[in-house]
Amino acid sequence: MFKKMTSALLVTALMSPMAAMAQTTGAPQPQAAGQAVVKTVAAVVQPADQVFTNAVVYTVDRNRNIAQAIAIRGGQIVYVGSDEGAKKFIGKTTKVTDLKGKMVLPGFIDSHTHASKTTGLIYSIDLFDGGSVEEYVATIKDFVKAHPNEETLQGRGWSNPVVPGIGPRKEALDEIDATTPIALTSDDGHSLWVNSAALKLAGITKDTKNPEGGIIERDPKTGEPSGTLREKAMDLVLKKIGGYTIQQYKSGIEEYQEKAVERGVTTVRDPDMLRYPNVLEAYEELAKENKLTIRFRNAVTANPDKGPEQVAEFVKIRERDHYPLFQVNAVKIFMDGVVEGATAYLEKPYEHKETNGELIWKVDNYNKTAAAADKAGFQLHVHSIGDASTRIALDGMEYAEKQNGAHDARHSLVHLQLVNPQDIERFKKLGAVGIVQPFWFMQEDGFYDEIEVPYLGQERAEKEYPMKSFLNQGVHIASSSDYIVTPEFNPLHGIQQGITRIAEGETDPSKIANPDERATLPDMIASFTIDGAYANHVEDITGSLEPGKKADLVVLDQNLFTTPATEIKDVKVLLTMVEGKEVYQAQKVEKK
Repeated sequence: MFKKMTSALLVTALMSPMAAMAQTTGAPQPQAAGQAVVKTVAAVVQPADQVFTNAVVYTVDRNRNIAQAIAIRGGQIVYVGSDEGAKKFIGKTTKVTDLKGKMVLPGFIDSHTHASKTTGLIYSIDLFDGGSVEEYVATIKDFVKAHPNEETLQGRGWSNPVVPGIGPRKEALDEIDATTPIALTSDDGHSLWVNSAALKLAGITKDTKNPEGGIIERDPKTGEPSGTLREKAMDLVLKKIGGYTIQQYKSGIEEYQEKAVERGVTTVRDPDMLRYPNVLEAYEELAKENKLTIRFRNAVTANPDKGPEQVAEFVKIRERDHYPLFQVNAVKIFMDGVVEGATAYLEKPYEHKETNGELIWKVDNYNKTAAAADKAGFQLHVHSIGDASTRIALDGMEYAEKQNGAHDARHSLVHLQLVNPQDIERFKKLGAVGIVQPFWFMQEDGFYDEIEVPYLGQERAEKEYPMKSFLNQGVHIASSSDYIVTPEFNPLHGIQQGITRIAEGETDPSKIANPDERATLPDMIASFTIDGAYANHVEDITGSLEPGKKADLVVLDQNLFTTPATEIKDVKVLLTMVEGKEVYQAQKVEKK
């Protein structure tokens, strides 16, 4: 029953029933029964602070071992193994919890989430629940009535499929308030709906040229700005309107943390440092005040109007912000836009208009900035939707490697809606990481038939969002939500969507989105745990349940391997721990 090891460390193993691995999706069994090997940190056993027993502990370690028990001391895992072996760690003051067959996983990692944008949901107009311009207008009117003295009105959440083409018009907002500037960001964050007062504030007229990397949508008859701004054109208004205060951002981040731990999320990357005023300062204050409850490994946003000289500022930020739960270790690059705005940068033109989209960075400037960030030890964290954008992003990473030499950079590309198959091999060669949003892996109502097929054509639309192709090439793939673009960011929902790739309630097999790219359950769990840790350079402390790592874990009310794939999203998080601290508990579980 036990696998021998030439070590003084205590070695235990347990048998995991074959039935525990039954999965309707045909996911491979992570580890054969009787082969799970675990060890303690030291031969001399000291009592643990807490021990969980009688559980299905899916470790997500190198061998995908399954155990029964886990012991924690001083915020670290000191034992993973059998119930019998765990007895050595139980002392007079040890808190022992019988999980009665419930599942334990590493804490979930969301590798691209706009946590700080929760602030906007608190202090501005929330349009996410609207499904028409009329509903948006009604929501805005209610907000204006409740906030009659605002100098500007801001909000987020309108959807491009509701108003395709040139987007929503300024006239609808002018009828609400023609004198107070109104600026409303789309749900994907890449377009801005404004009224005439906002256009006037920014000095945008019929004669204003599109800024590089941006589009001012115009009335097709008059040429006047119609009320929608895309990509860098948004900044013309946003810079004039201003943002939220440090205290408001602190409140938003704290509210996000409450949402995160309820969903079992223990580590995230927020890529919005420096893109908006006061976000970085809010994180810094929360870190100093010990008010962070989950781990943040954030990214500063590089300005495409600047070059490699800006990296020196990023280094100073990284050096001063080195807290256990808050660090800045990446540089965010917006390489292109989004398909729904026809701003994602494609190898071939869009079907509905003569454009390949918008490349936000000049190639030479991107290459030099990428090389400078790489030399300074930062990860690149590149927003890339289109296939041409991804190729250029990879070219820049290759340029950086030639300039600085190969090293464990783990530069990442985020979203990857369309990817040339030839470039997937380059990810592996360059050691690049793909960060995807499995929540979007479906033929989504209102998007697929109304936006993606008409804009991209059927052939390209059918090849969206590859994942299994990356995994087959040995590329590390980390999952994320891109919250607040994805309002409900429960990783269990993302795991389900990555396996099924079909909309909830849909049974027609032809509605499976790019079915060859369906991942297995072990694939998806790894993408939200150990591969997410790898993507954020924290796999030495989290991402798997192994002795010596931080006790970041989540307890689920069901074993995912015996749960039908279409019901994974309904599994409940009962307990979330970060470094051994209980940061969320849904209900009391029996203690011995």
